[in-house]
Amino acid sequence: MRKVLYILGQLNDGDIEWLAERGVRRRLADGEVIVREGEPIDALFITLSGRFRVTLSDGTEVARLGTGEVVGEIAFVDSSPPSATVTAVGDASVLVLPQALLRQRLAEDAPFAARFYRALAIFLADRLRATTRRLGYGAAGDLDREGVLADEIDIGVLDTLSQAGDRFTRLLQSLAAE
Repeated sequence: MRKVLYILGQLNDGDIEWLAERGVRRRLADGEVIVREGEPIDALFITLSGRFRVTLSDGTEVARLGTGEVVGEIAFVDSSPPSATVTAVGDASVLVLPQALLRQRLAEDAPFAARFYRALAIFLADRLRATTRRLGYGAAGDLDREGVLADEIDIGVLDTLSQAGDRFTRLLQSLAAE
């Protein structure tokens, strides 16, 4: 769940309310695909419940995702088609944030844009550091049993994590009331 905390930790309560009001909760069945490798997507997804498998076109599984992950952020940033397929494993749900709606808010609200892009930068920097370590540029002892960098949360981000966790809980509660 750590990835969504990076984003929610940088946004404010009004931003979270906007996400809850404008996003669409989508329930998924086992095997349902939300992102297909090579096919353009028109949304950013926050996983709300369930598990997801990330695979390449040759069927190689490259990751497993759970609650609180963000999907489609790279395609959002660079407008390239996704580099992997994301499939629900069992019942799951996501918050769908249409790219057009998100881009409109970014264009109209400069403070929101600054917070949102800072959150994406922190999120993607974290992923790059972890990937770099997995490729052998860090000490093997720095990885936990799942291959995740044990100390990968930047100390400057730690201050926002508790508040981000509260925001995610409120977001889930808000969406459950629908």
